[in-house]
Amino acid sequence: MARRNGAVGGFFRDFREFALKGNVVDLAVGVIIGAAFGSIVQSLVDDVIMPLIGLIFGADPAAGIAGIKLGAILIGNFLAAIINFLIIAFSLYLLIKWFASFKRKEEVDAPPDLAEVNTRLAEAVERLTETMERR
Repeated sequence: MARRNGAVGGFFRDFREFALKGNVVDLAVGVIIGAAFGSIVQSLVDDVIMPLIGLIFGADPAAGIAGIKLGAILIGNFLAAIINFLIIAFSLYLLIKWFASFKRKEEVDAPPDLAEVNTRLAEAVERLTETMERR
């Protein structure tokens, strides 16, 4: 029975370490912010963009986006989903580009490899020694 309790304790200890890692917490924050951003985009599409499109297509204002028809096909909800996706995808693209610009700055500012610096320094000392010996 003692071995079983040790295994359970080890499992919970491993799970706690996993759950409290920085990457997992960052991912959880990203999911929460993504859900909130999704609701903002959904409101933008449903409350601003789709009524404008409804006016263009002559849909019944009381029916909302579901009233947008193309012949007998109701395309309002599908059109709203496409617009919603495009806004979120474009926003994520801009966010990734923004993070990549910071990553490039970090890579440029990274210190040079010490082995390469030592090799260059040794070559420079050799050239200097050869130059001094010739004089």
